[in-house]
Amino acid sequence: MNSSARILIVDDDAVERRILERLIADLGHQPVMAVNGRQALELIEADPPDLLLLDMMMPELSGAQTLERLRSDRRHRQLHVIVISAIDEIEQVAHCIELGADDYLVKPFNRTLLKARIGACLSQKALQDQKEEYRRQIEEYNRTLEERVEAQVREISEAQQATIFAMSRLAESRDNETGRHLERIREYSRMLCESLLRRSPYAGTITDKFVRNVYAASPLHDIGKVGVPDQILLKPEKLSPPEFEIMKRHATIGADTLRAVARQHPGNAFIAVGIAIAQSHHEKWDGSGYPNGAAGDDIPLAGRIVALADVYDALRSQRHYKAAFSHEQTRDILLEGKGRHFDPVVIDAFLASEDAFVEVSCVMEDEAAPQ
Repeated sequence: MNSSARILIVDDDAVERRILERLIADLGHQPVMAVNGRQALELIEADPPDLLLLDMMMPELSGAQTLERLRSDRRHRQLHVIVISAIDEIEQVAHCIELGADDYLVKPFNRTLLKARIGACLSQKALQDQKEEYRRQIEEYNRTLEERVEAQVREISEAQQATIFAMSRLAESRDNETGRHLERIREYSRMLCESLLRRSPYAGTITDKFVRNVYAASPLHDIGKVGVPDQILLKPEKLSPPEFEIMKRHATIGADTLRAVARQHPGNAFIAVGIAIAQSHHEKWDGSGYPNGAAGDDIPLAGRIVALADVYDALRSQRHYKAAFSHEQTRDILLEGKGRHFDPVVIDAFLASEDAFVEVSCVMEDEAAPQ
């Protein structure tokens, strides 16, 4: 061991301290002195040494008591300790070894033996420090690697979501009146999810991942409209019963399209949520919706959430066949549908988020159509 180390000498005998001080200085190390265990603990607390030479027999706090306190403090458990004893204190030495002392020296001191024992302990400390540094570097590398992987996954996820959103916009573009409908649907759906997560009977089942998936997948709700003929999708008049039956197929078309994607990516939770939304966002709480006439909890929660978001936005938006409803008018219509069209719990989540709905409606308002 060539580098200089700080070595704390703890001995109440001034003569023994001076002997050790000279020997340690001659070995090229820096001696630090303490007259008893209590002072030693204070010095260690302020600035831990590289090695502790601890006398066994001292007033106030014995060597064994000092060592016991050191080993009970997790910050100093790794401090290397050599206990110093007289020939007749071997039982005390054994006790200190049990408490965690690394080695021992017997008075009077032999310079060669002292050098060897100190060198061995400092070598162990160097290995321990190196091991700790390797552990720290590995942790830092793992943390950096995790951050890089998370960033790449996030980048891929954002790119995928942007692509999916673009596909949804492409499907919506056939209807030139939908404007920023998809953007608002995402925000309304997210706000409903977060309200349900904060306080509702569903709080225990909704996760942050569910909220993210509903937000990302909600634009897919009407993607099946790509399979609806233009003469029906764009018809300005009220649809005839046969035409409406064709229009209703968009829910199944959208879900089947996403199921084909799911077969290529089995186990993808985002796609699973998209399927649930596309299939069920026109179902009604009382079972009178389409395409399957599902009712109550048989309707996927994601579909119930997007159903309310979709109806709210449709009522608040201007169409060629109607003027935009005010928030108050829209709220009254939604409340009339509580327990019939809409899940009562989702209605309550909407009522808890009204101000945010109004803000999104204003901030993401459709541009006025050119005259």
